[in-house]
Amino acid sequence: MTAVPPPGGRPAPGPRSSGTPAPGTPAPGTPAAAPDSPAGGGAAPRGHGRADGPGTGARPEPAWSGGDDPAFREMWRDLAPVGRAAASGGYRRYAWTAADGDCRAWFRAQAGARGLAYEEDRNGNQWAWLGDPAAGGAVVTGSHLDSVPDGGPFDGPLGVVSAFAALDALRSSGAPLTRPLGIVNFGDEEGARFGVACVGSRLTAGRLTREQAYGLRDADGVGLPEAMTTAGHDPEVIGPDPDRLARIDAFVELHVEQGRALDLTGDPVGIASAIWPHGRWRFDFRGEANHAGTTRLADRRDPMLTYAETVLAARREAELAGALATFGKVAVEPNGVNAIPSAVHGWLDSRAPDQATLDGVVAAVEQAAREYARRHGTTLDVVRESATGLVEFGHALRDEIGRILSGGTAGGGTDPGAAAGAPRWAGADGGGRAVPVLPTGAGHDAGILSGAVPTAMLFVRNPTGVSHSPAEHAREEDCLAGVRALAGVLRGLAQDGRDRHAGAPAG
Repeated sequence: MTAVPPPGGRPAPGPRSSGTPAPGTPAPGTPAAAPDSPAGGGAAPRGHGRADGPGTGARPEPAWSGGDDPAFREMWRDLAPVGRAAASGGYRRYAWTAADGDCRAWFRAQAGARGLAYEEDRNGNQWAWLGDPAAGGAVVTGSHLDSVPDGGPFDGPLGVVSAFAALDALRSSGAPLTRPLGIVNFGDEEGARFGVACVGSRLTAGRLTREQAYGLRDADGVGLPEAMTTAGHDPEVIGPDPDRLARIDAFVELHVEQGRALDLTGDPVGIASAIWPHGRWRFDFRGEANHAGTTRLADRRDPMLTYAETVLAARREAELAGALATFGKVAVEPNGVNAIPSAVHGWLDSRAPDQATLDGVVAAVEQAAREYARRHGTTLDVVRESATGLVEFGHALRDEIGRILSGGTAGGGTDPGAAAGAPRWAGADGGGRAVPVLPTGAGHDAGILSGAVPTAMLFVRNPTGVSHSPAEHAREEDCLAGVRALAGVLRGLAQDGRDRHAGAPAG
């Protein structure tokens, strides 16, 4: 397998400061996918949006077997309208809302149409099973269906839709599946409503306590228990579910890449190596409300000034450390045009290649913010709302998936029929080609589960790298390549000859 640079080390993609999209890419105000196709029928030209620089065009496009999948398109068509804003084309599918309920109904309908056993677990995650999960040794795939504010169509749903499509492909091929196969929709992965990401998987893995979950509230003051109750789920039963996790032999999450590494290498599908450590911190700046038109500048205690300088400090510290830092959400009190704020609450999202770098960036930002607060006569409180350490996916399972995608058997050697439906990873010239391996700065349910279950991820090429935006994009041909890759991986992992827990959980 071939490693590619981490998020901070890739060639710069050439930001489009004018806001003009690449040819064939939906504009920010245009839906990224037509209702009947995940990528507008795959009309985007091959190779669009690539940056000039090292690696660009250096290797030929891989020779994938073609093919169409009407069922895949139909699933997208049914799911596409749910929670979609007419003006922007973006999605608002917050946990335990009506849109989330419609997504859950869609998942249950897909399971029922295939004769799969359906269940909703104690934490609100949805499961569909082929075979009896109580038998143990299950192979599970899936992702999530909720979204960030004004999010894109692929982040999460691509993994769930691809899971059903891959199962369809395996059943059509007559491939013998000797282990239970599961599909999961994890609840509240994005954390857009209650501020903590991956709530469903965190609760299941014991990474979020019931007491912590009960303390979560949305912007309107609605608590998580109340929201669950309103949606018909009993919050009294939430909590760790070790027995469920013990039944799972491997979890593989397919996800659209939220960057351009695969586009730069010319590959439609890659394997994840690691997830950067990351977290969310709330900075509460407080000052004194006063009249904007009568209060002298020298007499002001303006927390907005402190906040503004802190935003610049975050950018500076991230650049110096080779990390990422973003203040993407802000709440102002009293939020009046002609009123000096009394309080400004800003949420910092920071990510880095290692824990020491992340800790250093956040500490430096906080130190700078406290100095700015002293200068402006304001105060500062910092609250860590969530944190996830470095996740390095286990090499055993990762390497096994690489062998499967390369046409090898789970136990080594070569068997052209071992991964039925999987793409043959060969260059256009017929030569062999390694499966790319890449890290990511984005958090995922797979990362949460990695400490309890052997876990891996597949990424599908995103030609622009845009995510968490209506402009999020993936070509249909790449999506279908992902389905074929996932089908091959599931087939390989569900074989009788595979040693149980061959890929140990990540530490």
